[in-house]
Amino acid sequence: MKVITLLTDFGYEDTYVAQMKGVILNIAGDVKIVDLSHALSRHNIEEGAFLLYTSIPYFPRGSIHVAVVDPGVGTERRGILVRTEDYYLVGPDNGLLVPAAKRCKDFDVFEITNESLLLPLITHTFHARDVFAPVAAHLANGIPPEGIGKKIQDFVDFDIEFGRVEDGKILGKVIHIDRFGNIITNVEGNLIVRHAKYGDVLHVEIGKKRLSLPFLKTYGYAEKGKPLVTIGGNGYVEISINQGNASEKFGAKAGMEIILSL
Repeated sequence: MKVITLLTDFGYEDTYVAQMKGVILNIAGDVKIVDLSHALSRHNIEEGAFLLYTSIPYFPRGSIHVAVVDPGVGTERRGILVRTEDYYLVGPDNGLLVPAAKRCKDFDVFEITNESLLLPLITHTFHARDVFAPVAAHLANGIPPEGIGKKIQDFVDFDIEFGRVEDGKILGKVIHIDRFGNIITNVEGNLIVRHAKYGDVLHVEIGKKRLSLPFLKTYGYAEKGKPLVTIGGNGYVEISINQGNASEKFGAKAGMEIILSL
């Protein structure tokens, strides 16, 4: 049984995701559909790329990952599929899929051109259902990328901007807010452990906020309701509150700059 994952900015209130699943199941009934997330910030390609990049290593070889954060839907932007040595990626040609593809040494990109495999009526505003869902299903049924489109080299390239050190400070930004209100940054955990140890107090700047927070191994080492800096499950620095909501307390949103220093 093939695994097909879905990552979108559609939210859970409407029927968009369910319609995608219906299309997939009509074409390839013997599949397992897994929702990565549908709650990322609207139109935020980098956030979507980050969530895809950090999630795909945990899925079986041969999985098909459909990702749709598509502010250019219905324009001249192309639909693509990417073949790597471990999995397939399907979505818009806007850079969203590329960081995940680059986790493998080699990958091929195909423009989706075989319209006979898509839904009969392709709307201008819902390529996730009309184009990308059918392509994923046909891949699950064994149709190779060469039967779906043509190989291209001029795809839209994109790299996630990760944190860096400048003048003794770690510079980064907020990349995602999870449902607990944890402020997940683009700063890799190994970057901070080179400059600080557990128990150190870090000076943190988020937007106009200036904070002094302990660097702790996990949430429970802070008192309930108290903030901390930690390294989250995906290996990136988080600003959190033990059993609280850090993003609400500090007014953090995806894209905000962050500075960490001793």
